[in-house]
Amino acid sequence: MVELVKFPGLGFAVELNRVAFTVLGRPIYWYGILFGLSFIAASLYIIKRVKEFGLDADRVIDVLLGTVIGGLVGARAYYVAFSWDTYRGDLMKIINVREGGLALYGGVIGAALAGYLMCRLRKVKFIPLCDLFFSALPLGQAIGRWGNFVNVEAYGCNTTAPWGMTSDSIVRYLEWKKDELAAVGVMVDPTMPVHPTFFYESVWCLVGFLLLAIFTKRRRYDGQLTLLYLSWYGLGRFFIEGLRTDSLMLGSLRVSQALAALCVIVSVSLLAYFHRKIKAAGDPEFMKLYVNTEEGQAIVAGTFYKKDEENLVAEADQPAEAAGEETPSEEVASETPPTEETATEGESTSEDSPAVEDESEEPADAGTGAEDGDTKA
Repeated sequence: MVELVKFPGLGFAVELNRVAFTVLGRPIYWYGILFGLSFIAASLYIIKRVKEFGLDADRVIDVLLGTVIGGLVGARAYYVAFSWDTYRGDLMKIINVREGGLALYGGVIGAALAGYLMCRLRKVKFIPLCDLFFSALPLGQAIGRWGNFVNVEAYGCNTTAPWGMTSDSIVRYLEWKKDELAAVGVMVDPTMPVHPTFFYESVWCLVGFLLLAIFTKRRRYDGQLTLLYLSWYGLGRFFIEGLRTDSLMLGSLRVSQALAALCVIVSVSLLAYFHRKIKAAGDPEFMKLYVNTEEGQAIVAGTFYKKDEENLVAEADQPAEAAGEETPSEEVASETPPTEETATEGESTSEDSPAVEDESEEPADAGTGAEDGDTKA
């Protein structure tokens, strides 16, 4: 668990222990701690700026929790799919993420799908939410990449730069991997230092986060921050991925590098398209930010969802009110005292038909006697 990572060009070395501490005999890894810190940092940023996007903080947190679950599932599924030879012999290893094995692009895809479903469920606008989340994501990435450093992973090929790093595990890995790398045109010398590509990506993401944070107040339309993130991160990842020795491969193609290139092409094209479209419209109301709409302002003021809640309460009360307005039963109606007209008609009828009255009295007496006999028995 303890490893000495050396930086020969800088003249120093760092002793790293993957285990931060133990709880009831079980190790708690730095990788997990740093992942948790990255999530907390990104979440705090999201909550701080949520109103600038016309969104409700409570509902955004619900969506955020859903995206984390979707992101973890997606990141693991993506990694396993492109490393199937490692897992086909032991399927239980698929759920063991304590040793790493998460792919960022899979995490983004899984988080986006889960986020969309949660937005539909919680009635949150998806595109403004994407802008908010993607503006915070590079902060989490900048922190989380240091988990790769502690694990001594996600490094690159050989370099003569003064910040090149090496360790016993790096030497062993390159010895094991050099023939496979040579097959795709990457020549390595296990005895030489390698690029700390985790550090490159961490710095690139931190710069991207700062740029997006500054640009947030100047954004012109919903979705612009998402496209800027995809273009910025994709550009950096394309070059950084080309240096790595642990890329997920599809034949001779680096999967993450290809996706990075695709992200850059699509996002830059859309940014240019929307820029021309807005310029041609010449209308400040065209593609207006959601936060500036009547609905967005109502959410910021806290009145939009309150109306929905009041409507739900009213709908719940309607069945109760309808039940209370039911027509009186026949039993109640029969107990209503007769009017004067009814009484008069009854008297005249009994006077005109005395025989009928006499006949009706006899069964009544007989019936009463029967009832008395039953009661005594």
